[in-house]
Parts: sequence; structure tokens; C-alpha cells
Amino acid sequence: MMRRIAVLDAPTNLGLRPPTSTSVPGCAKAPGALRDHGLLARLRARDAGCLTPPRYDPGDWRPGDGVCHAREISDYSVALADRIGAIIDRGEFPLVLGGDCSVLLGSALAMHRLGEAVGGRIGLVFVDGHSDFRHPGNASYVGAAAGEDLALVTGRGQADLAAIEGRRPYFRDIDVVVLGIRAQDEYRLDLQAAGITTRPVPALRAEGAARTAQWAHEQLADCAGYWVHIDVDVLDPAVMPAVDAPDPGGIAFAELEILLAGLVDTPHCLGVELTVFDPDYDPDGSYAAEIVNTVVAGLAPVSAPAAMPPRLLPAA
Repeated sequence: MMRRIAVLDAPTNLGLRPPTSTSVPGCAKAPGALRDHGLLARLRARDAGCLTPPRYDPGDWRPGDGVCHAREISDYSVALADRIGAIIDRGEFPLVLGGDCSVLLGSALAMHRLGEAVGGRIGLVFVDGHSDFRHPGNASYVGAAAGEDLALVTGRGQADLAAIEGRRPYFRDIDVVVLGIRAQDEYRLDLQAAGITTRPVPALRAEGAARTAQWAHEQLADCAGYWVHIDVDVLDPAVMPAVDAPDPGGIAFAELEILLAGLVDTPHCLGVELTVFDPDYDPDGSYAAEIVNTVVAGLAPVSAPAAMPPRLLPAA
């Protein structure tokens, strides 16, 4: 039985800082740019629509005020969790097109609800060029949720984001695998101290993308299932500069394709989100085309005729 993919747009910028004082980030345009390159048709996916975000307006936010747009992000996360949950209830595989990394909060909330319903824990495979682990315990101030999403979904930070519906954490530290961060990530020692499993780019490349995907799956063997977060800044800026924070030392498109295919080629993978592509830096659409090619090839195991439907393991 094949698994049908359902594509949901989550075009939010709420977790990012303004690129200039008079502009807004371009990540909200990403879903449209990817659709323009035939993503849904090539995936033979159901169109699950678009969840329109609240207005982007930092207003008079200042350092020390907490996370900017916190109320809006919280409300959006609840609505996004509802939509993801409905897709999974239909027996489909959600592909969420962000938007910035704050969409992870909605996905995480959906996964925590699901874990509670089945009596098990849901894990997270966090594929990102940055650890996004800034929080009040290791930084002088917080502000942009897209740089704090992993901290928030593991229960660190203000309760209106880290404990929506009284759920904290959405993912336990031991149920998180971080792949693709740079070797000198600012918070790598904090991740280690927390017991969060990581495989930075040098180790990922040394082991290979296929073996890394299998390794990540094995790390989460005690979970009922897992969600996959992919920030395209995991790619090296030489091949993907159209992101808000390009950082040298990333992986290649071919490696991301192999990694994604390995991660989704199991009924325990419950869905994928794609974040931080900024079409403002892609005037001719060539990077959007590359992303679509990679996602279509990487998700091929999901919709293959022999693919298994989602299957949640019983509680360990």
C-alpha cells in the first residue's frame, strides 16, 4: 500500500528578524516558488492548502522582551498542529512547506498530541545547518524563534511557546537527532551536555548520507515514530545561497537527497517539513528548481507502490 503525500503550505516569517529596517524576510514566498516548479504534480500529492500566518510586524520589540511575535507564533502553531494532525488522521504523509524554522513548533505540538494519543513518544530528526539552540540559559537574550526552535521544542524558554497546551517538552532530549550542523556550531557543547545526539557535517560525510539516515533511525528505535525537519541551510552556500543565514561547510544536494530518502523509507517516519528557502535570493528560480528535484527524488520511497502506510510502534 503506497502512502499519499499531502502538501501543506506554512508561509510564515514570524520567527525571523527583518533583513532591513523597512523590509520583511522572503521565506514566506518559498511554498509558492516550489509549487511553481511542479512540486505537487511531480509528487502526485494532494494539495492540503495553505495556512495563512498572522501579519509580520516586529513593532517596537527590543532585546529583553522575549521572543518576538510570540503570541502570533503560538496561535499559528496550534492551527498548524491541527492541520498536520488532520493529514495524519487521513493516513497521509504530510510535507509542510515553510516558512521559517518556527513552523517546527506547530509540527512538534502535533507530534506530542499524537504521542499522547498512542501512548508512545515521537522523535525528531533535525536536519539543519545550525543547532537553533539559543535559549535564556545560554544567551544574553532571545528574540527570533527561527534561531531558537530546537531549544523551544525541547522545553527551553518561555512557556507561551515551549509549553503550548501545557505540553513541555514536545520532544525529549534523548528523542532528538541533529544532523548537518557545522563542526564549530555555537551551541554544540550545550547539545552534548543535554544528551542530544548529533552528527555534524564532517561525521555525516565520513559515514555517508545513507548510513547516517539508518543511524538516525536506530537512535530513535524506542520512539513510536518520528518527524523530520529540514532547513535548506544544511546545504553549502556554494550550491544554496538563498537562505537567511548561509554558513560554509554544508552538504551537497545529492547528499541531502540520499539522506532524505533514507529517513523517509520507513513507516515510522510520520512527515517532513522544509524551511528557510528565500526566493528573494533566487531571481531566476534555479535554486527552487534544485530543491524541487531533490525533494521529489528524496520522497520517492514514500509514494512507491511497495511503501508501507504510517505505523506507530506501541509504547516502549
